[in-house]
Amino acid sequence: MSTAPKTVQSKETPSLSEKGLKAGSVGLIGAVVIGVSCIAPAYTLTAALGPTVSEVGVHLPAIFLVGFIPMLLVALGYRELNNAMPDAGTSFTWATRAFGPWIGWMGGWGLIAATIIVLSNLAAVAVDFFYLMLAQIFSNPELGELSKILPLNIATTLVFIALACWISYRGMETTKGVQYVLVAFQLLVLGWFAVSAFVHVSNGTAFDATAISPDWFNPFAVDSFSSFAAGVSLSIFIYWGWDVTLTMNEETKNPEKTPGRAATITVLVIVIIYMTIALATLSFAGVGETGLGAGNPENQASIFAVLAGPVMGPFAILMSLAILSSSAASLQSTFVSPARTMLAMGHYRAISPRFGRISPTYKSPSFATIAAAIAAAGFYVITRTVSENALRDTITALGMMICFYYGITALACVWFFRASAFSGVRPFFFKFLAPLLGGVILLVMFVKTAMDSMDPEYGSGSSVGGVGLVFVLGMGVILLGVVVMLVMYRLRPEFFKGKVL
Repeated sequence: MSTAPKTVQSKETPSLSEKGLKAGSVGLIGAVVIGVSCIAPAYTLTAALGPTVSEVGVHLPAIFLVGFIPMLLVALGYRELNNAMPDAGTSFTWATRAFGPWIGWMGGWGLIAATIIVLSNLAAVAVDFFYLMLAQIFSNPELGELSKILPLNIATTLVFIALACWISYRGMETTKGVQYVLVAFQLLVLGWFAVSAFVHVSNGTAFDATAISPDWFNPFAVDSFSSFAAGVSLSIFIYWGWDVTLTMNEETKNPEKTPGRAATITVLVIVIIYMTIALATLSFAGVGETGLGAGNPENQASIFAVLAGPVMGPFAILMSLAILSSSAASLQSTFVSPARTMLAMGHYRAISPRFGRISPTYKSPSFATIAAAIAAAGFYVITRTVSENALRDTITALGMMICFYYGITALACVWFFRASAFSGVRPFFFKFLAPLLGGVILLVMFVKTAMDSMDPEYGSGSSVGGVGLVFVLGMGVILLGVVVMLVMYRLRPEFFKGKVL
């Protein structure tokens, strides 16, 4: 079970309980590396570049910048909350402190549900690229088709989830060591790809050499608001994951300062990576809908799988390895967030106290980490067996959950600091204006995405009773959280009556 509560004090809050995690095990650089890993730039870019180009064309850099703005604003709010309340529960704990146990519980549910869904998807992507890598190494295309055999696919996916769970169970030091290697490799390959693409453009050997234009950075030049909103929704998804640096706050050196700084640096590093790759891809391939064009629907599933060969030549296999390492690294680092959120919820008796257990050997959330793995595995087996569309549409619906819990947490910052926010220029900007703008933008995107996803044509085109499957899945997961919360209210009334947190 968790250790007897120790307390941490701040100027603006009563004491919070420590949970027995290994303090001081991660520094600033380690936290940034884990943050970048969780976002998984190589995996995210290969999946998101094509669909975003199909919505906004050459204005891809502008949309990436627009998506970056609310992420940075929310990250600044997260930093202020962490300075005042360094707690592994992050969204759950902070929203509970600001708005009460009901909204706080749902904030925690949003984070857990989003990460569980992504864990299953990351494992599936890692499996696909694992078999693709084998096909390239042994020059046998049939090996790449093995991932389409459902029983083998599911078995391999479960092995990947189990390995990631095992590493996470062993604590932050093991996690950090694995991430240094995997993140360094994928960033090296992405840099190689960008430089090679620009060299092809310079030498006149690019597929559709396109000169970089200032208009690419103008978000107001996008054809329609629907395209703009769809593009922003996609770009918000590609930045998601930086908040893992905050869930490690009880395990970092200088917990009041390091996690917030790591979150801000992570978002800045990622936007630089994304802008570089976006410009390189557009310059080399253009936005045409034929051949290697970034707008070709046939290229949208994995843009790097199509462009790696023409851009990197015989070294294209490195891109497959980079995407495999990116998805595998993110699979492992993503375990950090749900495990520590469930740890906090168990510790503060919002769910079963079993989730508050700490491994005596590794000082990690033992029960919560295993529970996250079982939930991710179960989710994948069910959705993959029922329908590939269900799995794909759940990932599309993920944007709603991201906007939901990020928005709640940002507004929690505004409300929590309402008494001190107007005491000076700095608190006004960081505790009020930045999180307010970021939270409102994300909640507007939540409503917009929910409305658009009711259309059966949204996502895979599947529907239930004439309503888009994306909407049914997204709202279904949120409503499931409400049902579970009501059950917990009957079982754990002390939390919901404000007696614990």
